[in-house]
Amino acid sequence: MNFIVLDLEWNQCPDGKEKENKKLPFEIIEIGAVKLDSNYSKVSQFSEFIKPSVYKEIHFKTKEVININMEDLYSGRTFLQVCESFFDWCGQDYIFATWGNMDLTELQRNMRYYNLNHEFEFPLKYYDIQKVFSLYFEGLKIKRTLEYSVEYLNIDIDRKFHKAIFDAEYAGKVLSQIDYKFLEKNYSVDYYNPPKVRQDEIYLKYSGYSKFISMEYSSKEEAMQNREVVSTRCNYCNKNMKRKIKWFSNNAKIYYALCHCEVHGLAKCKIRMKRSETGNYFAIKTINSISEQEAQQLREKRDELRSKRKIKRRIQSR
Repeated sequence: MNFIVLDLEWNQCPDGKEKENKKLPFEIIEIGAVKLDSNYSKVSQFSEFIKPSVYKEIHFKTKEVININMEDLYSGRTFLQVCESFFDWCGQDYIFATWGNMDLTELQRNMRYYNLNHEFEFPLKYYDIQKVFSLYFEGLKIKRTLEYSVEYLNIDIDRKFHKAIFDAEYAGKVLSQIDYKFLEKNYSVDYYNPPKVRQDEIYLKYSGYSKFISMEYSSKEEAMQNREVVSTRCNYCNKNMKRKIKWFSNNAKIYYALCHCEVHGLAKCKIRMKRSETGNYFAIKTINSISEQEAQQLREKRDELRSKRKIKRRIQSR
């Protein structure tokens, strides 16, 4: 199996968010990728510009960041042509690796916009090098920049960042310094196409925490009425935990609960509501083992929210 270390550059509406194409807020203008074998050795690379067709003028912020020759960009091939060539280059037996979690989402969104059919596996597993880097080298869940990681690992900086193929090469060099067994245990799942039916809902278990991705619902309220969505089972023994704090939310997108397993201790439960391309909602639930100090922080968050709501009700009742 090969690793396809993918990096994309994209453009957005130069006239502001209010005038953007809602079906394509970010238009891909460059695909860069390196193919590594199972020993992290470079096999080949892919690099090509894509001629803009939705946002033909480059946003000023994009110009400030990306390292692209504009003449080369506007003389490039179409997205369909480049993307088809890209998948031919990928071959059959591979897994994506990206810096962060946005590239695969934007790739699939652009594919949908241009009606390009390509059958991905479900669930679409990949390696988020950004996430794994901080876990492996620092033992933290922090989103480090690619530049930070390259400097941290003393990788030679011989090319500019923010050009797709160069960033893919740098990300590949970071990936090559991560033990494969650790990498394999910390894979990610792309959420662009959430489960459509209950039988396809996704259950993931990692060291110290678990993750659940639900099917789609017509509303957040409907999702929160589902027993599986709000269930709180222990990561280790899979038994239902006692809820010390019931589910609460401070913004209607993220819900929290504090639970306790008699054998394995305290756990923080979190549900994040996301909207799919169909306009429906699906839930991403994580359950993490936590300390008493972290549990107290959750209690304080709940109490602060209660106080704010009381003040709001008093003001409204005057």
